[in-house]
Amino acid sequence: MLAVVSFPSAPLTESLVVNALRTLDPSIEIVQDVPPQPDSIDRLLQYSTYDKIDHELTHTRPRAVLASSYIIRKALIRKHFLSRCIASYVAKQPESVLKSAAPRTWDIDIAWADELDDFFADELWDLAKELDSDEDTWFILKAGMADRGNGIRLFNSRDALREIFEEFDEQSENESNEESTEQEIITSQLRHFVIQQYLDRPLLLDPSEVPASNSNPSNLKPYKFHLRAYCIASGALNVLLWSHILALFSGTPYSAPTHDENGNVNMHPHLTNTSFHTEHGEKGVRLLSELVDSTILSSPQRPKFTESDVAGIVDQVVQILRETFRAALASPVHFQSLPNAFELFGVDFLITHKPDDVEAFQVSLLEINSEPAIELTGPRLQWILRDMHESIARICVAPFFDIGEPSAENWKIGEKRDGFIKCSEEEVRGNDI
Repeated sequence: MLAVVSFPSAPLTESLVVNALRTLDPSIEIVQDVPPQPDSIDRLLQYSTYDKIDHELTHTRPRAVLASSYIIRKALIRKHFLSRCIASYVAKQPESVLKSAAPRTWDIDIAWADELDDFFADELWDLAKELDSDEDTWFILKAGMADRGNGIRLFNSRDALREIFEEFDEQSENESNEESTEQEIITSQLRHFVIQQYLDRPLLLDPSEVPASNSNPSNLKPYKFHLRAYCIASGALNVLLWSHILALFSGTPYSAPTHDENGNVNMHPHLTNTSFHTEHGEKGVRLLSELVDSTILSSPQRPKFTESDVAGIVDQVVQILRETFRAALASPVHFQSLPNAFELFGVDFLITHKPDDVEAFQVSLLEINSEPAIELTGPRLQWILRDMHESIARICVAPFFDIGEPSAENWKIGEKRDGFIKCSEEEVRGNDI
């Protein structure tokens, strides 16, 4: 068996994959490039970044070649495609959890600020109506093709949104300047955008309570965070959730969005992407399970975060992932599962907290990332990445190449094996090898 392993911009991922394959079978030959005549290879694993995979080989040799990426998966990993995918699915399946598990979203293709008036009269007419109302409702703008939080802005009026796009216009005109600033995006990303209603009641905790031995409850500060859940889509199609879910905290205590005296919005309390808080190292990275017994600072009563709360949140994540992949399968032009492929995704969720509701914690899907930046997890929790990649090798790689004992047979929905929770199992027509 030959394995092509190549992640040029992600050395940690590459080392984890190589070590996992060595643990699985020390005799596996590992190289960095697909050989010149791959058709002569009986068993070939392409475990690489998307651009290094020979996708034609994956498609034409389904019995001999296993790839670590699906060929077509825009419905999941592009923000504007994901929003359309969910909207289409919910229209046909109004009882789906996605109806309430995704923020209200508008997607637009826009290049210049002066196009906004036309959008307000058409695609964004209902958004314009809300912006013109007396309610102080905030919205978040995301560039559809950007990653790591680049290009994110908050606004609560038509004028504020227009100023944001005018700022982008200036960036486009000056893009020859090689220097860029935080949250800046380049012209090629300045077309597809999504606008989402800002989820303004996040669950607030203080990561300094973990470990609790150094905490002083009187000095706790409320921090916003989002969940980073790793999931595997395998074959056509099983969806598995890695049970060690991360909580990624902002580096600045939370406060409701507002404009300063210059009309700017301080984004730091609201951005929980670790790419924006590298100066804090791993101080803002926790396991969701570690947060049990933390003080809930988004409630005046300041109750404790319990194991039952965590279990309920994980259950919502499982349901949302199940329905999201079903929605993607219902958009076959933009997502096509393959029996000889698997892929690791980093899925981001936000927990809102409404203490007076029957279900106090509501999980919302934010986005899905291919080739997630696992290096930002930090050294302390690197063991979960090592264990995850070893489990992926056992669950996805070993059965395809008949290595060892089958680990996925009779795996029930909701059951946990090798650190993964099975979310769904679908049978897609036309995907038999």
